[in-house]
Amino acid sequence: MKGTRDGTGEAKGKRKREGKTPEKEKGKAKAPKESGAVLYDVPGPRARRRNLLLTLLFLLAVGGVVWWVVASLADKDQLAWAKWAPFFTDPRVWHTYLLPALKNTVTAAALAMGIALPLGAFLGVARLSDHRWVRGTAGPVVEFFRAIPVLILMLFANAAYAEFTGISPESRPLYAVVTGLVLYNASVLAEVVRAGILALPAGQTDAAKAIGMRKGQTMAYVLLPQSVTAMLPALVSQLVVIVKDTALGGAMLGFSELLASVRPMSANYGANTIASFTVVAVVFVVLNFALTSFASWLERRLRRGKRSTGAVVGADAVEDLAAPGEPGRTGPF
Repeated sequence: MKGTRDGTGEAKGKRKREGKTPEKEKGKAKAPKESGAVLYDVPGPRARRRNLLLTLLFLLAVGGVVWWVVASLADKDQLAWAKWAPFFTDPRVWHTYLLPALKNTVTAAALAMGIALPLGAFLGVARLSDHRWVRGTAGPVVEFFRAIPVLILMLFANAAYAEFTGISPESRPLYAVVTGLVLYNASVLAEVVRAGILALPAGQTDAAKAIGMRKGQTMAYVLLPQSVTAMLPALVSQLVVIVKDTALGGAMLGFSELLASVRPMSANYGANTIASFTVVAVVFVVLNFALTSFASWLERRLRRGKRSTGAVVGADAVEDLAAPGEPGRTGPF
């Protein structure tokens, strides 16, 4: 019993020397529960009833708006089967209007993407250059075209092509739409590329310098490949914007794209304006969904490739990165 008392006394003395008391230990045990209560308060019965009432009122309001829209369309015969039937029974609607318009939309978007992506990457890298004159040139160009609405760029391009070139009036809207999309979206993509590269840890650049890589090699083989995966969601979002902005050319320049096909379809098939707009919107959704699905597949593939493979430097590459004066050196840093 004496040994037990002595052991207990020693334990109490040790806790007192360390500043630990039973009251403090109980307080520490209760701390997580108190912090949890501060972060989130479980709603009581009155709050749950209030939340349920607000949810029901919101659903009733949404249902009322939907009912009003459907009733208004029905009163104007926009929901009649005769307005929607041509899209299911008459192939001339697709062959004459929708498919040619879809081809023009995809053509303009593809040309704009193919030019804006490399141009935006070039401008984004130029803004990170060590040379002041390169940064000073790329910066104002990016900020200027990013600040101008894309529609104004299309209108200016159309007027410039009409005044200073011999492009035919039939092809001029396509050139103007592509030019406006390229100038605006390349400047936006330049900022995406610049932000993606700056988001990488500084240790990546330091490690590349440590093995003797030059600035261009570091950018091409280290920084850009790693930043592509992080930039991909923003890049895809901007590509979707390019597809949708082709409709501006149809509204203002007479470009025969998807949205511009609504007017002739509505004029030739009994003023089915709502049906035409709905079908065109569905085509846009399918087109953009295909683009985002491809981008998601590409992103998963890139991430899986990074996890399963590693970079292997061959003997030739090591010789290329050798210090000045060593055999196998192919050029100056």
